[in-house]
Amino acid sequence: MSLKVLIVEDEMIIARFIEYQLHSLYTGLELHIALTVDEADQYMEQNSPDLVLCDIQLNDRLDGIELMEKYTAKKHFSLIFITSYQSKSSIDRAAALHPENYIIKPLGENRLYAGTHMVIQRLQQQKNKSQAVEKLKTLTPAELNILKLIALRHTTKYIAESLFLSPYTIKNTRHRICRKLDLNEENNALLSWAIEHQHLLKF
Repeated sequence: MSLKVLIVEDEMIIARFIEYQLHSLYTGLELHIALTVDEADQYMEQNSPDLVLCDIQLNDRLDGIELMEKYTAKKHFSLIFITSYQSKSSIDRAAALHPENYIIKPLGENRLYAGTHMVIQRLQQQKNKSQAVEKLKTLTPAELNILKLIALRHTTKYIAESLFLSPYTIKNTRHRICRKLDLNEENNALLSWAIEHQHLLKF
């Protein structure tokens, strides 16, 4: 599942620059550009973005802060303001919405990366955790128990002996777990997944 990112920027060249840079810097992003308040409204009414990058100075009926005020109360998303405004008053207005960051134009690759990296990294980690939890819910208690033993790096032979089952049964269970977790069964993918997500398994 991709991370949904809305870019609200009324200058097409800047919007496309942000889009290109984010595509270059990160994987797993679903990017959408809104050039007007109406386009942003339409997107927000139909979608639930994970992150909004919003310019403050929009040549429209609302500025970026007023636009975001409409949605921060009723939708949960992370917010980063991007603007050429550096006045204390505009920063104070923006701060009232508790944005994750505030990036000053002119934009460059390094400035955009510095302003978005920690936010996107955290959101991706949260998304990955949520996906992993949902996949774990599809496992039966017996499959979950075997996955816990795999996470402890136990072999198929050891698991079979511990549970008084045949190695053949354990191998078949491993195959089922791989299918439910959408894993390739080669290159110890199940072991790697189990170790990576060990913190989600209740021992």
